[in-house]
Amino acid sequence: MPRFMVQRTFPEGLNVPGTAAGAAACLDIVDCNATFGVTWIHSYVTEDRRTSFCVYDGPSADAIARAATASGLPCDECTPVRVLDPYFHVAAGEG
Repeated sequence: MPRFMVQRTFPEGLNVPGTAAGAAACLDIVDCNATFGVTWIHSYVTEDRRTSFCVYDGPSADAIARAATASGLPCDECTPVRVLDPYFHVAAGEG
């Protein structure tokens, strides 16, 4: 499944309370994403909470954008990405 990095802007800041209501809101997004074949892996949020960078798996950037719209979330950019970690070359050299 292709992987994407989604950038979102929240002018007023993103507020997900650490309560049952916040958990339910996140699970609603997960459920909505599933209808588009999209999986939310995890997100990073800037300190001011105005920008998030979210890692998603999905069939296409369009499917991720449609899922965002259905969930009422912005989708400023959706970029195909691949994993690169510092251990890739170490494991490749062990051949």
